[in-house]
Amino acid sequence: MTRYRLAVEYDGTPYVGWQWQDNGRSVQQALEEALTAFCGETQRVQCAGRTDAGVHATHQVVHVDLSRDWRPDKVRDATNAHLKLQGDGVAVTAAEVVDETFDARHSAVRRHYLYRILNRRPQPALERNRVWHVPRVLDAAAMHQAAQLLLGSHDFTTFRAADCQAASPVRTLERLDVERIGEEIRIFASARSFLHHQVRSMAGTLELVGAGKWVPQDVREALDARERARCGPMAPSAGLYLIGVDYKAAGKAEDDVL
Repeated sequence: MTRYRLAVEYDGTPYVGWQWQDNGRSVQQALEEALTAFCGETQRVQCAGRTDAGVHATHQVVHVDLSRDWRPDKVRDATNAHLKLQGDGVAVTAAEVVDETFDARHSAVRRHYLYRILNRRPQPALERNRVWHVPRVLDAAAMHQAAQLLLGSHDFTTFRAADCQAASPVRTLERLDVERIGEEIRIFASARSFLHHQVRSMAGTLELVGAGKWVPQDVREALDARERARCGPMAPSAGLYLIGVDYKAAGKAEDDVL
């Protein structure tokens, strides 16, 4: 068997999420069906991070084992040909052969997410399923100030989904930056791993600060309360993107962020 590492991008709008489910089509299903159509094998692909319904990715990382030693560019191009035929909003952007010890999920040392808020009065037309539209004016500087109070290792129960299956609510948030670029506010989050709904919960809470309903210290107090009820409204899935995954190679972290 030969193990391949694939970089994948997708528009999550029509999908029930990354993982196979009974209630609709998933990104994993689309990718696996395309691989099967190309090489005749039914193989499971393993991803770096499962994404929810409506969440997008510019750089998801997966690995798959194939019995034949295909050229990586052949795996990429043939899989994409079948994805295109199926009409799926999924594309393999890169492929390479890796050692069998590589695991897309367990070998990852850091994951990076972007949350996009369109902050203007008119609703979006071209990106209506790719941003969170917030018509009221937001103060990005205040949001960034509040975000810095969440950095470090904490019990993130407040920002954790009620059905989160993680063994521990403790996570180490390495980056949470907020910046305004024209009409768009972008939130960048980086950590080794995140709890279910953590990024969307933090984004929704920071929006309250931007709107002037909370002050930055309210965010810290909500974190310290370790109560889900203290979290702000969860931001919608449409604005969230998985944008990169880091892996450790040759004694140092390999940066895969796009």
